[in-house]
Amino acid sequence: MPRRHPGRWLSAAAALLVLAMVVNSVVRNPRFQWSVVGQYFTTPAVLDGLLLTLWLTAGVMVLGFVIGTVFAVMRLSANPVLRTISWGYVWIFRSTPLLVQLLFWFNIGALYPTLGIGIPFGPEFLTFETVNLFGAGLTALVGLTLHEAAYAAEVVRGGILSVDAGQTEAAQSLGLSRWRVLRRIVVPQAMRSIVPTAGNMLIGTLKGTSIVSVLAVQDLLYSVQLIYNRTYQVIPLLMVATIWYIVVTSVLSVGQFHVERYYARGAARELPPTPLQRLRRRTASVTAWLRTATAPDAKRL
Repeated sequence: MPRRHPGRWLSAAAALLVLAMVVNSVVRNPRFQWSVVGQYFTTPAVLDGLLLTLWLTAGVMVLGFVIGTVFAVMRLSANPVLRTISWGYVWIFRSTPLLVQLLFWFNIGALYPTLGIGIPFGPEFLTFETVNLFGAGLTALVGLTLHEAAYAAEVVRGGILSVDAGQTEAAQSLGLSRWRVLRRIVVPQAMRSIVPTAGNMLIGTLKGTSIVSVLAVQDLLYSVQLIYNRTYQVIPLLMVATIWYIVVTSVLSVGQFHVERYYARGAARELPPTPLQRLRRRTASVTAWLRTATAPDAKRL
């Protein structure tokens, strides 16, 4: 006879009751003005802001991990100068708030009115004014990328260090080149540690892009703010932004699951089931249980 767990059923019932009360309060509360939410959900201004948010998130993640990988390799280098530079970069950008960094880059023209390329302490071959170079959009991209690269460097470094040194030694004993060892042996195993953290960073970056609204960059949140500053419908417009963030985050979470499942090959005897496979198994088990429960006593004996 299977053990009975009344506490589990009581706690599950209590959790479902609380969840039903919360959903009911949100759906039936007229102050949310769901008709207004539906009215503005797909307006061109909101979609343009969403597109800019997605573009900014993708650019920051790609550039951040490219730069972060370079600093991670420098941190693992035997050269003490490269290790010190990498450590200093990570230390500075992780020690200062992101908002402070964005405001600093936005006002870089006050510190460096012009920037030039040339020989140190010698003539400059190319000069340009920072006022004309660093607009709001470029400032947001640069500030978020440099901040993201500091965290990406530690994520990549931790993933590489998680691979056992014996794997590299065994590959080198077979005569494989360093590039092939890195591409075929180290990176596939390191990705098992990198992907979950990188997925969290991607979702965090998506939501963190809303901070660029302080620079008047027309992302999703700023576009919504422009609308409710004109219509004074604050709550419905904030719900529009919230729902879009939830939708995009859900899609990214699904992608993260499949990437993690791809790199889990070889780490376990069986790949973790997808949500659809879990649903099919649950359905099959419930169907089998119902057939057994409804069968006559003679057939069960």
